[in-house]
Amino acid sequence: MIEIRSKLRKWGNSFGIVVPQNALNGEIKENDEITVLITTQNNNLENVFGMLKNKKLDAQKIKDEIREEEAKNELFS
Repeated sequence: MIEIRSKLRKWGNSFGIVVPQNALNGEIKENDEITVLITTQNNNLENVFGMLKNKKLDAQKIKDEIREEEAKNELFS
């Protein structure tokens, strides 16, 4: 697997990315079919922490569950 960072650029009525040749290490060549996984780097802490805003969570219950899981793992170690 090859991982690179590239900016999305407008080409006519389409968008494209540039893959630097030195990033390919000879593994991929022109006309090879590839799969592109698209992620964005626009996550901010407000969005991440806001995901749980409407959830009713019991902190003590969560801590107890974690301790139980750790105790089980120690038995099998």
